[in-house]
Amino acid sequence: MKLAVEISDASDLPPKDNAATCNAFVEVDFDGQKQRTATRPADRSPQWNETLLFDVRDDPDPGRLPSIPAVEVSVLHDRRLSDHNAVRPSAFLGRVRLTGDSFAPSPDEAVVQRYPLEKRGLFSRVSGDIALRLYLLDERGGGRDRADGAAAAAAAANSSSAAPTMMNNVDQDQRRADPAAASMDPERVVRNAFTAAPSEAARTPAAESMGKSNHEPRVFRSIPASSSEPLRATLHAMAAPPPPPGQTVIMPRPAGPPPAQPPGSAYGLVETRPPLPAKMGPRSSAAKIASTYDMVEPMTYLYVTVVKARDLPTMDITGSLDPYVEVKLGNFKGVTRHLEKNSNPVWRQTFAFSGAHLQSSQLEVIVKDKDVLRDDFVGRVVFDMSDIPSRLPPDSPLAPQWYRLADAHGNKMQHGGHHGYGEIMLAVWLGTQADEAFPEAWHSDAHSLSQEGLTNTRSKVYYSPKLIYLKFSVIAAQDLIPAEKGRPLAATIAKIQMGNQIRRTRPQSGTANPVWSEEFMFVASEPFEDPLVVTVEERVAAGRDEPIGRLIIPVNSPYVPRNDLAKSVPSKWFSLSRGMTMEEAAADVTSSIKNRESSKTFASKIHLKMSLETAYHVLDESTHYSSDLQPAAKKLRKSAIGILEVGILSARGLGGNKNPYCVAKYGSKWVRTRTLLFTEAPQWNEQYTWEVFDLSTVITVAVFDNANLHHGHGHEPSKDQRIGKVRVRLATLETDRVYTHYYPLMALTPSGLKKTGELHLAVRFTCTAWANMLVQYGRPLLPKMHYTNPISVLQLDYLRFQAMQMVATRLGRAEPPLRREVVEYMLDVDSHMFSLRRSKANFYRITSLFSGAVAVGKWFDGICKWKNPLTTILVHVLFLILVCYPELILPTVFLYLFMIGVWNYRRRPRKPPHMDTVLSHAELAHPDELDEEFDTFPTSKPSDVVRMRYDRLRSVAGRVQTVVGDLAMQGERAQSLLSWRDPRATAIFITLSLVVAIVLYVTPFQVVAVVAGLYLLRHPRFRSKQPSVPFNFYKRLPAKGDMLL
Repeated sequence: MKLAVEISDASDLPPKDNAATCNAFVEVDFDGQKQRTATRPADRSPQWNETLLFDVRDDPDPGRLPSIPAVEVSVLHDRRLSDHNAVRPSAFLGRVRLTGDSFAPSPDEAVVQRYPLEKRGLFSRVSGDIALRLYLLDERGGGRDRADGAAAAAAAANSSSAAPTMMNNVDQDQRRADPAAASMDPERVVRNAFTAAPSEAARTPAAESMGKSNHEPRVFRSIPASSSEPLRATLHAMAAPPPPPGQTVIMPRPAGPPPAQPPGSAYGLVETRPPLPAKMGPRSSAAKIASTYDMVEPMTYLYVTVVKARDLPTMDITGSLDPYVEVKLGNFKGVTRHLEKNSNPVWRQTFAFSGAHLQSSQLEVIVKDKDVLRDDFVGRVVFDMSDIPSRLPPDSPLAPQWYRLADAHGNKMQHGGHHGYGEIMLAVWLGTQADEAFPEAWHSDAHSLSQEGLTNTRSKVYYSPKLIYLKFSVIAAQDLIPAEKGRPLAATIAKIQMGNQIRRTRPQSGTANPVWSEEFMFVASEPFEDPLVVTVEERVAAGRDEPIGRLIIPVNSPYVPRNDLAKSVPSKWFSLSRGMTMEEAAADVTSSIKNRESSKTFASKIHLKMSLETAYHVLDESTHYSSDLQPAAKKLRKSAIGILEVGILSARGLGGNKNPYCVAKYGSKWVRTRTLLFTEAPQWNEQYTWEVFDLSTVITVAVFDNANLHHGHGHEPSKDQRIGKVRVRLATLETDRVYTHYYPLMALTPSGLKKTGELHLAVRFTCTAWANMLVQYGRPLLPKMHYTNPISVLQLDYLRFQAMQMVATRLGRAEPPLRREVVEYMLDVDSHMFSLRRSKANFYRITSLFSGAVAVGKWFDGICKWKNPLTTILVHVLFLILVCYPELILPTVFLYLFMIGVWNYRRRPRKPPHMDTVLSHAELAHPDELDEEFDTFPTSKPSDVVRMRYDRLRSVAGRVQTVVGDLAMQGERAQSLLSWRDPRATAIFITLSLVVAIVLYVTPFQVVAVVAGLYLLRHPRFRSKQPSVPFNFYKRLPAKGDMLL
């Protein structure tokens, strides 16, 4: 006799380990026999569809089923999938204990039943239910044969045309053979989980609105399903041989698409263990590499430096020589530039051949003469690869040597023996990517590129320009004269311009001595190239402004003073020049001040105050993931607290042959790796270091596809394509630990979210000043000036945009340039634009914050309703203790917080945080929402699409408006308690207040607290289902909603 336990599915399982999902599996214990199902990762409503078979040691009489031992079905969470270092491999999710009377005597009489999961202990957190089907199997045939044949027949049901008819016939036979089904004990019966889902045409709109789920709605009934519902079909087929005891039988899945993966399952971190010197320890040979390169895997390179040549023979009839050098290693070669008519050329070029390309036993350095039809051979030097020396930093660079050139046969003298083939100075050695020659070398995979294309492949370090806020105050003007004589002075405005930044004051009309008293902020970058141009204009007509005076001020000392200590700067009067255009004003900056004052000044003056506010930090990126928070003034900056080391190891799965390179930014330092050509799995192995001044900062690493390798001069440069981006917050890193993970790279496009590959990084933070690091947690995030003289939010957004544009412009002038699209992607220039997807994500973030309070409220409601009498009694005891000894309240609260922190320590996150697709609401976003997010500003969509989106926004705003109105109504009701808006309600309230005051005066506080607490925790028998009296009284108070139009 066998016992079969069919495990269909579970639903609404509780999340575990601070995640939104759980990794569920089922463990069944029957009479000392234990079996388990497969694990379903990241799924709170998993499906198993598995059957577990157990031996029944004593064959029971069908009439004495209760004598069979009970079955315990436990649902557990597998911690090893999310935490390899978990102390306990599993966590409890719930269990079901079933006695023998719950087993069906045969498969024909068994139905799928759903059981609620029960707690194991007092403090277990359990929710959800599980669908099971339990029945007995007779090994001698009968029900066993039918059960074995059911699995085989169900697998062939999809391909057989007679299957529907057979199923219907079997269903009828089942119903005729089971007349006692209607008289069964009341049980919760659901639809068979193994039955095929209904067709798409039969799905109702209500079912569509329940989400993209493969589960049918769970139907709970008190009697078995009616005959109209399909029961589990048992097909009579040839009996298969019974499996050995304890074997797991996998039930066939119903026809239909496979279940979709849960959101976010394909975008997680993958921990790796690469052979890095920092992880292998000092005993390994790889650890002998320089300490600055212990976060990457050592890569072997053959370096060949071609310095110069001398005494080269002439090869042309004209007696001239146009030499160049060809460095050849197997099928790879590098070529220097050719120099015209030069017998003693100087090249100073270095070639690097990757260790993967060292497939030849000889290295040839050949000197050739550039010719029109065919290049002539001059001479060569051959090196045996086994004789080439090795070099590792911090050794000094290898000294180049002179080598005599030989012909193709190895002869070093020309025919006649009087003249040789000349000499060439070379340096050849084996090194790694830590060599000083690595960044500027011509690499073997890029030798076919032009000089400009090769420049775009090299690794470089960039620094952002030093940005400073310039505060400019326009106070007043005197003796202004209109642009045309004989006409009264119109409204006047002051326009201030510095580069592309233009600000205007409000117009002041009808006076020659206007007073503006307005303050503006600009972003200036050192060295200061753009002057300040102040123009006073007269608004003679709508859209027409006539200049009546102009002032040019260079942005440097002594014209614009620096304000490092946030002191008050004195204002000054300046004379206005007249009759100058903008071009003349710009040229007038370099002219002498004496000539300018003698020729172009008049009586009008303007009162200004300006200063370079170096006590501020100029924000050029979002404050949510800023990488630098230091003030602009060096004297106000704090010392470094540590070092951040990042090894950019490799990438994989980039899709197709790309030309990938990485850009990393932290603080003002930008780094760019070299570009690897035509690969989807690049190996960079480059390491970079930054000084850390604040732990509450973020480093950003992005991968791009280089599209400017084959463009020469005169071609319009193409935009480098984004592949993906990674952010790492330093505060989440443990000190001195090396984190090596594959980070998912994602691209959010109007068509949806797409995984574009994975980036392999090694990250380590090393603290050099523990005391300063701990003190940082008590200091403000931004410099002091941001709090004593704050900048408005609107002005700060404008300044941030201007700072981003200045950084992009300055880095785009480097060689090779960091292009504007790269800088804007790294700085998230468009992050301030409206996105319905981000709005939903932020809303869910807010709701998750209140989930803890809601959970506490539900728990307290359960205490008040005596759902668990033992817990309620314990709460009563604790409440009475705290009332009798109130001095224990605060120590108890803080001790509880301490215990929670200690308890959570072993479950602390072991991986750095990364971009969460579920939190970002990226996978489930509607295509129209993404299309709106990527729309230009102003919009470029047709009017009907804009109208539809506007109507949708109005609908959402209407709901927000209703919620805000309800909040305002509650506050207005509280105000009306004492305002005599409702005279009777106010009279009742103040009378009750007087009574309560008298009672509290004469009654000890502990008595009041005990009475109030016991009343709040009273038994449900003493509770009314209607709202309480205070609640009803408050709801009846008047508000101002009826006064709105």
